[in-house]
Amino acid sequence: MRTALARVLATVGGLGDRLPAPGTTVGSLAGAALYWGASALWPAAVAAVALAGLAVLLPVAVWACGAEARRRGAVDPGPVVLDEVAGQWVALAVVALAQRRPPGLVELAAAFLLFRALDVVKPWPIRRLEALPGGWGIVADDLAAGLAAGAAAALLLPLLAR
Repeated sequence: MRTALARVLATVGGLGDRLPAPGTTVGSLAGAALYWGASALWPAAVAAVALAGLAVLLPVAVWACGAEARRRGAVDPGPVVLDEVAGQWVALAVVALAQRRPPGLVELAAAFLLFRALDVVKPWPIRRLEALPGGWGIVADDLAAGLAAGAAAALLLPLLAR
């Protein structure tokens, strides 16, 4: 039962296994959609949405991604995309917290594109986080990429709006 739950969570309901797009893009899109939906439901509570989501998502992602990687016998299998959901959530949470409002379409797009770029390139020190053991190594690099993407978006968007 726990193995099946880890698989469903880590692959985000099987999206990582089934869709033709790269799993990392699918996971990032799922993360953006989930964040947008949650912040649309509770727009006045943007900080609570960001922090509560992270409080739930992070331990679940570390456990599920680690368990599914062990089951598949790989360090970071492609179909495991819950780490991208977590990283994208972090990027959008940083933007929302900086703006003190839910992200709009421009903010969603900027955070998504910056997160994807940083997740693919993995500049120092993000790549080093992959060396952490188990689920931590799978998730930590995405969290760092999300943090960096969110900070970059939060800094750049007001400059572009001028």
